[in-house]
Amino acid sequence: MQVFRTPFRPNPTGCAVTIGNFDGVHRGHQAMLQKLVAKAHALKLPAAVMTFEPHPREVFTPDAAPARLTSLREKLERLAGHGVDQVWICHFNRDFAALGADAFVSDILCHQLGARYVLIGDDFQFGAKRAGNLATLQAAAAAHGFEVEAMHSVCVDELRASSTAVREALASGDLELAQSLLGRPYSISGRVLHGDKIGRTLGFPTANIQVKHNKPPLLGVCVVEVHGLACGPRQGVASLGVRPTINNKGKLSLEVNIFDFQQEIYGEHLRIDFLHKLRDEEKYTDLETLTEAIARDVADAHEFFATRTGRLSK
Repeated sequence: MQVFRTPFRPNPTGCAVTIGNFDGVHRGHQAMLQKLVAKAHALKLPAAVMTFEPHPREVFTPDAAPARLTSLREKLERLAGHGVDQVWICHFNRDFAALGADAFVSDILCHQLGARYVLIGDDFQFGAKRAGNLATLQAAAAAHGFEVEAMHSVCVDELRASSTAVREALASGDLELAQSLLGRPYSISGRVLHGDKIGRTLGFPTANIQVKHNKPPLLGVCVVEVHGLACGPRQGVASLGVRPTINNKGKLSLEVNIFDFQQEIYGEHLRIDFLHKLRDEEKYTDLETLTEAIARDVADAHEFFATRTGRLSK
């Protein structure tokens, strides 16, 4: 998959393109990508996604910006996995936000991307003050010679699949609902870093996973599966939060106790799939009480996996 960043050079191949943040690449996004890829193949064009970095609300209202479901790297990996050929990353700033809808279409979509087919959600808006919409694109399509199509929302059990719905499910600890909306478990990917080794002294060694954003949509102690190890997926339990008992000074950390695993894996890039939330973080009076709580978490995680295995075998 090719990745381009602004400033863009004109695209010599042209493309079939869809536009959006694609945070989480949930089932609504996946349906759109499936339609895009099929149309691109029919037109013998690259299937392209135009996305924005950072998220527009991080520019205008950083304190109220939504928690990200995926880092840029994770988003790109997901897009590649769904057959996207090109990703065009627009650096979103106030100058870009001031670009009018007509200029966006003529300068970026047509001149730079060479769009010959544009697929959008039926509520898509673009350009300065969000003045552009489906009608704007339909009017421009005739003048610039591209085809435009809108796609309706995708619902999962009567709930609209959206990044907001996924965030709300994660914030409430409903990882099962989040998984239904995403079509896969919610996950965080990152490199294994050196930590302070406290888990090892407590008898529960952990892999300290790099977290790119300090505002995840999920916090707490969760049952997880770890992917990316040479030995294959492994089960475990993870704590995502600020470690109040250890006095982490508010710094976010993701620590994973991988069951029956003793290898040194510093520098490895792992994906942590969150399957079930056990509890919120708590501040304990001493390390002995913390150790007892971790032991209960490990036992509860083992019980979860045993129950899941029993359900799958029926």
